[in-house]
Amino acid sequence: MLDDFMLRAALAAIGLAMACAPLGCFVVWRRMAYYGDATAHAALLGVALSLALALPLFPAVIVVALVMAAIVAGLAGRQSVDTMLGVLSHGALAAGMVAVSFVQGVRTDLSAYLFGDILSVTGTDLALIWGGAGTVAALIAWRWPALLLSTLSPEMAVADRIRPRAEQWVLNIALALVVAAGIRIVGALLVSAMLIIPAAAARPLARSPEAMVAATALIGSAAGLLGLGAAFRLDTPTGPTIVCAAVAIFAAVTTLGLAIRRRPA
Repeated sequence: MLDDFMLRAALAAIGLAMACAPLGCFVVWRRMAYYGDATAHAALLGVALSLALALPLFPAVIVVALVMAAIVAGLAGRQSVDTMLGVLSHGALAAGMVAVSFVQGVRTDLSAYLFGDILSVTGTDLALIWGGAGTVAALIAWRWPALLLSTLSPEMAVADRIRPRAEQWVLNIALALVVAAGIRIVGALLVSAMLIIPAAAARPLARSPEAMVAATALIGSAAGLLGLGAAFRLDTPTGPTIVCAAVAIFAAVTTLGLAIRRRPA
């Protein structure tokens, strides 16, 4: 576990957990889980754009993720939000896979963009991941009171001269950064799971929003390290194994909570 590539993978997993923690809490509080899927799936179009035009992956994915956010914001209210996000999510995933298949020489690498390849993370990738995590943390910390009020009561936010739509775009930008960093680690299909599952597991354990963010970061980091270790020993795909570890923690917390609630007083 002390080999260089495992050390880089562990640091990448922790960096992703730190980036996902505050944003994942807002995704759970605002019931934006499907929105996270749509943004992550759209990232494959960014991958295709990057490969076709020989552009850096990180900015290409961010641009496409923000375009997806703009489309969702523009169509909001015209039809069922769940239906709209479902169409955009699966449509973006299919279009991205088709687009990538047209770029010569990358067909065999498609699984890495779908499921991630954390064991091949480089020092440059680590700098991008931790830089993205730091940017997300700074952005959320800067807008924390306004984001919380906009989440709890948009009407009160407007009365307090806060614009909920502007705060939504803060989350959109942060989500694009996380997806761009996470697609390299757990892939487009699984990055949204790392946003949702640790936050869902932390929710019953925390008594304040700040405590939930801290618990989410710890659970996400634990899932990353446990999944990485299990994949190393069992020779299983690393990205899916990390998500399985997060699901196992969520199941344990949920089961323990049910047992406590059912215990006679």
